[in-house]
Amino acid sequence: MQCVLLAGGLGSRLAEETVSIPKPMVEVGGRPIIARVMDIYSHFGHQEFIVAAGYKALLLKQFFANYHLIANNISVSVDTGKLRLIPSRPGGWNVSVVDTGAHTMTSGRIRRLRDWLTPNETFMCTYSDGLGNIDIAALIDFHKSHGKLATVTAVQPPARFGNIELKGDRVDAFTEKVRKRETWINGGFFVFEPGVMDYMVDDMEPLEQSPLTQMARDGELMAYRHEGFWHPMDTIRDRNSLNAMCDEEVPPWMRFEDRPGAAFPAVAI
Repeated sequence: MQCVLLAGGLGSRLAEETVSIPKPMVEVGGRPIIARVMDIYSHFGHQEFIVAAGYKALLLKQFFANYHLIANNISVSVDTGKLRLIPSRPGGWNVSVVDTGAHTMTSGRIRRLRDWLTPNETFMCTYSDGLGNIDIAALIDFHKSHGKLATVTAVQPPARFGNIELKGDRVDAFTEKVRKRETWINGGFFVFEPGVMDYMVDDMEPLEQSPLTQMARDGELMAYRHEGFWHPMDTIRDRNSLNAMCDEEVPPWMRFEDRPGAAFPAVAI
C-alpha cells in the first residue's frame, strides 16, 4: 500500500532550523524526522512512499537521491573511484519525491498526487513531523472493517505544563505532567480510499478544514484511537525532547509492544 508523506510546509515555529532546510529534514537523533516516520511504516512492511514536497523541495530530492550512500556503508577504490555499497540495515524503500508547490495547502498536495497514486487503491497518508508507535496493521484492519472513505488516527497531545493541586490556598501537590484523558486531536496516520479526492477541490484548502470536516458530516470519517506514544515536532522544545528520547535503547515511537489502540466513529477531529 502506498503512503503519502506531507512534507511541504514552512515549519515557521522551527525557524532557526527551517530557514535553511525543510521541516521534514530537521534531525531527530542524527536522522531527518521524515526518515523516522518512514521507519514506523517500514516496520509493518510498507515500503512505497510518495513525498509531497513544497518548501525547499530540492533538498528533499537530493536527500533521497543520495540516501543509498547515507543509509549504507561504502567501500571505495581511491584509484578508480569504484564504489561498493555494503548494507548496514534492511532497506527496500521506494520513494517518489513530488514538488506539489511551495504555497499549496495539505489537501491540495494530496490532490496533486492523483496521477502518482495507484488507481482505485486504498492509500495511507501522514504528516512528516509527528512520531508515534502506531500499530499500522491494526489501523488498516480497522479501516477495512468500517467501509468508509477515511480513517484518522486520534491521539492525545503530550502534556506541556505541570499542574498545581490546591486545597484552599495551600498547594497540596505539584504534578510535573498533566494529561487530560478526554482530549483527542488529529495525529495524522490516515488511511484513505480514492473517493476522498472528491473532497480535495481547492489547492489552498488545508486538509484539516473543509475536507475532513465535510467527510465527518457525511459520515465518511472514522477514527482509530491511539493511546500509546505520540509526539509532534512543532517547536524547538519538541525537537529537543525527541532528540533526548533517541538516547533510549529503543525510542518510544518504535516500541510497538506498547501500542494500545481502539476505534470509534469520528464527528470531527
